[in-house]
Amino acid sequence: MCVERVHLLLLLLASGWRCVSGIRVFTAGDVKAVNGTDVRLKCSFQSSAAIRASSVTVSWSFRPLGSRHEETVFYYQEKPFPPSEGRFKRKVEWAGDISGWDASVVLRSVPFSFNGTFSCQVKNPPDVHGNVGVVRLQVVSTASISEMLILCVSIGGAVLLILLLVMMVVSLRRCHRRRNPETNHTHLQHEHNLMSC
Repeated sequence: MCVERVHLLLLLLASGWRCVSGIRVFTAGDVKAVNGTDVRLKCSFQSSAAIRASSVTVSWSFRPLGSRHEETVFYYQEKPFPPSEGRFKRKVEWAGDISGWDASVVLRSVPFSFNGTFSCQVKNPPDVHGNVGVVRLQVVSTASISEMLILCVSIGGAVLLILLLVMMVVSLRRCHRRRNPETNHTHLQHEHNLMSC
């Protein structure tokens, strides 16, 4: 019995058969988006087989909250094939890069009906078996307090940085004028001559 298995294994190896490990898909997991805004559903992958752009396929599907029914969201093979009908028509765009191991999509102006589970499946023949990436999207009416706080801090920091830069420029000009009083006096005299004309 063991001898037969060894012979079978040797025969498979001699015929060019090789063991292919499964493709691995990675997603963000839980994602929140404010109603009416755009959201990127991140999906990346790893494959033991070499990437051939013509053979890689990406399919996204959606299962609404409280439903077992899945519907197709998006399909990619060499080029994007967005849906021509249904709830995702003109609502989903390709945002991935196959050569960069990226199979992400962007959902435009998400409504509350997009609450549910999105699945990302990637195949790179002969590497076709593996996990399916899952993104659980929660569409909310407003940003959470922590998100608002982060936004306010970011805007406040940018404004503060601009004010500091303006103050530095003004200070440097004043220092320059104090160090070169002759230049400053000549400049004032020139301005006085122009005004008298």
